[in-house]
Amino acid sequence: MEIVITIPAYNEEKTIGPLINEINRVMKGGSYNYKILVVDDGSKDNTKGSAKKSGAIVLRHLVNLGKGASLKTGCDYAVKNKSDIIIVIDADAQHDPNEIPRFLENLKKHDVVLAYRKSNKNMPFVLKFGNWFLNKTIRFLYGIEIKDSQCGYRAFTSESYEKLRWKAIDYSVESEIIARIGKYNLRYKEIPIKTIYSDIYKGTTILDGIKIVFNLL
Repeated sequence: MEIVITIPAYNEEKTIGPLINEINRVMKGGSYNYKILVVDDGSKDNTKGSAKKSGAIVLRHLVNLGKGASLKTGCDYAVKNKSDIIIVIDADAQHDPNEIPRFLENLKKHDVVLAYRKSNKNMPFVLKFGNWFLNKTIRFLYGIEIKDSQCGYRAFTSESYEKLRWKAIDYSVESEIIARIGKYNLRYKEIPIKTIYSDIYKGTTILDGIKIVFNLL
């Protein structure tokens, strides 16, 4: 099975190299057939150079387009190059690569595997409330029960990606993927992961949350 680990990155020069090295350690330890793909979303630092130095394939947007656009670029590349499984992981070191084998194991019986972050006192209240509200909105609109709609650590088969392929170019991508899971009745599984906050100010903002709700509607 050909696995492509896709990492959307914007100004992640400091974290991208160590992340790639840790992914390599985990994947080589399991003797997986894999590639690491970084999509540099118009970074102003040396994200591209750090990723290449660590051995990843790098695609680059000339300007910053957004997380959804970066993920689509990476996943389209993976499918075009005949991958069987796509794993998406954030570049900011908030996702532990040691969880990857659990995603792969659960994909044997499911089309999509979603991570949910365990409750953690370090998670800012505004993020807890925002995530809870979005989870309830998704349940009301699409009839799908999700514990953590905004966690970007996910895996899916290339076949299911054809149905998941989203229109969102920003952080709305996370919710749109879930909406499409419900729309196409894809088999999904949620697995818990530990919560890591290297920088609580990164990620979805209140304004992003408002945009996500409008996009869901």
